[in-house]
Order: sequence, then structure tokens, then C-alpha cells
Amino acid sequence: MSRLGRRHRPFYRINAVDQRNKRDGRFIENLGWFDPVATDPEKQLKLYDERIKHWLSVGAQPSETVTDILIKANLMDGAKRKAQIAARIKAREVPAAPAAADAPAGDGAEAAASE
Repeated sequence: MSRLGRRHRPFYRINAVDQRNKRDGRFIENLGWFDPVATDPEKQLKLYDERIKHWLSVGAQPSETVTDILIKANLMDGAKRKAQIAARIKAREVPAAPAAADAPAGDGAEAAASE
């Protein structure tokens, strides 16, 4: 999503973007828009369904916010969202510290030093 609009009146474009580009930088294709300030539900969201399905089929990974929008629009399954969240949590986990068995024993080191 790239943010447009003036201060206190956000407007977002939903784009297909290479992950190395900035949020509001160069994009590949415009896939719709989202206006959170609009009161009319029909003027709040516009999605190009066929193009979104195409990008998802070739491996595009939507952001968490866009995923939620796609689930509400019935363009994506909620089970995929749960799997996506689980994968992100798993990627953030840090391996546990080495166990005490891996650390050198105090008696063996003292015995080697005294000989």
C-alpha cells in the first residue's frame, strides 16, 4: 500500500511492488485503492480482482494489512492468513542458548592448568 492524500485524509493505493523498493516508491502494477475516510462503503474500496488473483498465483506476498482487506473481499482464504502469521512468528524466534553440557567443565580446565 502506498500512502497518498493530504494530512489527516489518508488515501492508499494497493500496488504490486518489488520488496526491495520503498513503500511509496516504484511499483509494478496498481491493483486498486482504499479510502478509509470515505463514508460510503462503495467508495471506500476498489480492487481489481483478476489482477490480484494473478499476482497471488505467481507468488506475491501481501502485507498483513492488505491480506486482511483481501480476506474481507473474499479474494483470499483466512486459513492462508493464519499460516502466514505462524510463518512470521517462527521466523522471529531466536534459537535457545547453548546448554550447560556444551560449556567447558571447571574441573577439567583446572586439572589441565596444574599439570
